[in-house]
Amino acid sequence: MILQVKDLKVSYGAIQALHGVSFEVNEGEIVTLIGANGAGKSTILRTISGLLRPKSGQVLYQGQDLAKVQAHKIVTMGLSQVPEGRRIFANMTVRENLEMGAFTAPVGDYSASIDRVFQNFPRLKEREKQLAGTLSGGEQQMLAMGRALMIKPKLLLMDEPSMGLSPLLVQEIFRIIQEINAAGTTVLLVEQNAYMALSIAQRAYVLETGRIVLSGVAAELKEHPAVKAAYLGDVAHAG
Repeated sequence: MILQVKDLKVSYGAIQALHGVSFEVNEGEIVTLIGANGAGKSTILRTISGLLRPKSGQVLYQGQDLAKVQAHKIVTMGLSQVPEGRRIFANMTVRENLEMGAFTAPVGDYSASIDRVFQNFPRLKEREKQLAGTLSGGEQQMLAMGRALMIKPKLLLMDEPSMGLSPLLVQEIFRIIQEINAAGTTVLLVEQNAYMALSIAQRAYVLETGRIVLSGVAAELKEHPAVKAAYLGDVAHAG
């Protein structure tokens, strides 16, 4: 087991965002957290990454409690995040953005990492000298993913990778997520596009107002009446 979250409680001031969340991710899996806006999905990822501190509970990564580990040290342990909204460095080139992703990586790994990213994302190779802010939305998402992959993470946290993208680009991004996973990276995916997330994940957890209300095999949850009604709508019938 690569990640175990136990009874996690997180607050923003007086507002409690997570009410005792527990779940696990096994090595080699794609696991997805689905739920409406404000359910607590991004809060979970930020807590795992060390950007938020839990009120109580544990985040165990490869058996080690991350509660007191600083965020930049968590990255060196092989855990990286693709943030919601991409958060690329708009005034830097594509290549410079990728170099920023390699900031904590051992020096000798850099050229192999950048080659691997360009292999995953040929479009980034074509645009490596272009300013990141001039890229399309889909290309910026690829850049955010490529930047996170520069450390060759064991566990990749992805926060809403399909947000704001056309249906065609959404398909491409999810195909790339599957390829990254097939190459050996475990993925924890937070996604509002429940249909796509449940289509590629092995297992899933459904969050509502800071609590996990359903969990199971992703393909089975895709057929669950409550999940269909709340998150899939007409898409469930579109194939």
